[in-house]
Amino acid sequence: MIEEVTRETIDQAAEIHAESWKASHRAFCSREFVEAHTPMRQKAYLLEKMERGSRIFLLTEGEPVGLVSVTESLIEDLYVLPRLQNRGYGSRLLRFAMARCSGRSVLWILENNEGARRLYERFGFQATGRSNRLSETLSELEFAASGEVRRGVT
Repeated sequence: MIEEVTRETIDQAAEIHAESWKASHRAFCSREFVEAHTPMRQKAYLLEKMERGSRIFLLTEGEPVGLVSVTESLIEDLYVLPRLQNRGYGSRLLRFAMARCSGRSVLWILENNEGARRLYERFGFQATGRSNRLSETLSELEFAASGEVRRGVT
């Protein structure tokens, strides 16, 4: 089941975000920077996004599994608990998010995140050529969905 995050479920979303973010960034960020991403910090981040109009969705399958956020046509924060990855949950969240975009879906990928890149390319996302340099050694790349977005797919 995928439902919009509320103040009652924000702690669950923050736990998933913190654990998944740490696992995905540990290989290339400093230990101190990674460990700073506590559930409390990620809760504040998610609440701020919600206040600015982002919709955050939580996937549960007997327990909270993953989350994704959508702001107009921008998809962000697609995270699945590390121990539950490679079971189709990320694909399910991505399809759900794409169906809620107000136009052509767009997202940003860290240039070194090959797993995410493969997932998004399977769903028809293509690099736009735009990038943001985050540090001396790391950039994020913009990807946009090609073709029509099917509404209502979950």
